[in-house]
Amino acid sequence: MSKKILILGATGAMATYLIPELLGKGYKVDGVTIEEVVSDNENLTYITHDAKDMAFLKEILKNGYDAVVDFMIYNVLEDFKPYYNLFSENTEHYLFFSTYRVYAGEYPITENSKRLWDELPEGYITEREYSIYKAQEEDYIRASGRKNYTIVRPAITYSTRRLQLTTLEANTFVYRMLTGKTVVLPESAMDKQATMTWAGDVAKMLSAIILNPDAYGETYTVSTAEHMTWREVVKIFEEVGGLKYITVDDDTYVSLVASEAWAPYARQQLTHDRCLNRVVDNSKILALMGVKQEDLMPLYEGIKKEFSQMTVEKIGCNEAINQRMDEYLAALSSR
Repeated sequence: MSKKILILGATGAMATYLIPELLGKGYKVDGVTIEEVVSDNENLTYITHDAKDMAFLKEILKNGYDAVVDFMIYNVLEDFKPYYNLFSENTEHYLFFSTYRVYAGEYPITENSKRLWDELPEGYITEREYSIYKAQEEDYIRASGRKNYTIVRPAITYSTRRLQLTTLEANTFVYRMLTGKTVVLPESAMDKQATMTWAGDVAKMLSAIILNPDAYGETYTVSTAEHMTWREVVKIFEEVGGLKYITVDDDTYVSLVASEAWAPYARQQLTHDRCLNRVVDNSKILALMGVKQEDLMPLYEGIKKEFSQMTVEKIGCNEAINQRMDEYLAALSSR
């Protein structure tokens, strides 16, 4: 009998590539998403529903899934606890998605590298901070006494569903590229090393983890080892998409990309992630997969592939950030 996999958040950047990998292994997959998607594969069923609806989850888990792949974000530890307990008690294998942003500044990053939560920088905001609640949720899982989990920490993962440049999302910088506008970037990050992994490779990594007894109770950084400076990444976008850009100081950049309320979090992401050298040692996940680094997608080829499929209609527009950038550039040109 085929193994059954439940995916929560089934139309996201990683899930879109993961599902074909699982189907190729002969698994049956149910994917929960708020989008209305129809499958033409008898082994794949999309369920349009809120993946955090506890009553719904309790009912659907009666289907007896062998693994639950949980792409949901729980931005408060107390909110996460009942979901983890539900999933871990009702499946053989639970995949929890953390983030490489839990790591502090040392590099190359390994799964044993220090985390921000373990050595908080002075003045670091912890409440509702992504890198902190992910680390807290990791600790809760490890303290549960159960071993039917795997913690995965993706680095920046890109596809047509999500593409980033420093802290900017596609609905800002790709939108501006496609409409011929200049993008504003932080100078402080430009010469720092960045690691960006193609979602197709991350999917292969996740496929190697799911229902693999060797991965139970383990933590993996799912990432390429290739790295380059953000300035070099910018050059790729210049070549493949005609990117036009200027760089500014941190205060100016943060004022453009975040509202006043969210500015401290935007600054933390910039300072304690994008302005760190993010170089990953991915030997642990490569060993589990039985592949080599050269088998993974080179960044230039991956960006070229995914960017070629992006349109304004698909990515949308972050109107607030784009308006602030337009106003800043207009004021700059009038001086």
